[in-house]
Amino acid sequence: MIGIEDRVKQFSQNFLAVQREVKKRIIGQDRIVEDVLISLFADGHVLLEGVPGLGKTKLVQTLSQILGLSFKRIQFTPDMMPSDITGTMLLVEDSKPERNGQQDSDSVTSIPNPGRNRFQFQRGPIFSQIVLADEINRATPRTQSALLEAMQERTVSVATVSHPLDCPFCVLATQNPLDMDGTYKLPEAQLDRFLFKLLINFPDGSELLQIIHQTTTTQEADLHQILSADQILAMQQLVRQVQVSDPVAKHIIRIVQATHPNRPDSHDLANQYVELGVSVRGMQSITLAAKVRALLDSRLNIDFEDVGQVVLPALRHRLLLNFEAQGENITTDTIVQEILASKDIER
Repeated sequence: MIGIEDRVKQFSQNFLAVQREVKKRIIGQDRIVEDVLISLFADGHVLLEGVPGLGKTKLVQTLSQILGLSFKRIQFTPDMMPSDITGTMLLVEDSKPERNGQQDSDSVTSIPNPGRNRFQFQRGPIFSQIVLADEINRATPRTQSALLEAMQERTVSVATVSHPLDCPFCVLATQNPLDMDGTYKLPEAQLDRFLFKLLINFPDGSELLQIIHQTTTTQEADLHQILSADQILAMQQLVRQVQVSDPVAKHIIRIVQATHPNRPDSHDLANQYVELGVSVRGMQSITLAAKVRALLDSRLNIDFEDVGQVVLPALRHRLLLNFEAQGENITTDTIVQEILASKDIER
């Protein structure tokens, strides 16, 4: 039986090994890769926002290969239906067994109700361990709602039957922040199910030079599988064992409360610009992500620095701003950063 200290050490080693393997194919974006892995090991989902051509799809494909997980890509479009994601019931006919002199009685009765029609569930692409929801905001809210149960309960309900999804299960969705033609705003319930929202920036000059030399030749980096599904599940369970002291827990609570307008603990910017504050899921997301951070530092308890490093990606998509904020170009990042710097949120 491996002791807890050895498991913590192994967690950090596995995490860093996956990071190194990803860097063979993904140039730059080190913080994005790290945050995606934090979300994965915290058993969460990620929303990636960035203009086309920054390697979002390549990152997800690379992760699935390194982690040894099944992968499906769903291209969201306005005409897509929920059944295109979850699957559908098909009417099939059981074939009648052919009778001949060499067939015994057992083979004749092996098919129940031969020659009769029956419904059979045909699984959709959501039945995968890593799902890339590409350009998720191009689908209608009705279609996006097909992801809600899968992302929260890890099941898909069709007709009267709930079908469990394989674990681990992670949705990585992409959206373009600039091209708004033919897109739909993600519902708050959908956004709230993403543990992190990550903003992918354009590479700098040195990274662009490396991209040219690495991606325009006949040679491609040879990737190796680092972890298995069972190892990932064990690491996710270890995250849940990290302790949270009351002072740190109260610090997280103060941050969340400060985002809600018209309350005794509200921040001034929340009162002025926020219509709806952070949900309870936001508080849980901060805590789980901070636990992964603690394990990376070989600790079994989170501290204030762990919280500070994960608050922004965990909360930037959970604040609903009013028209005044939109008119003055106030972003959720600005509000969250001001809350963190507030004296009321001090440790």
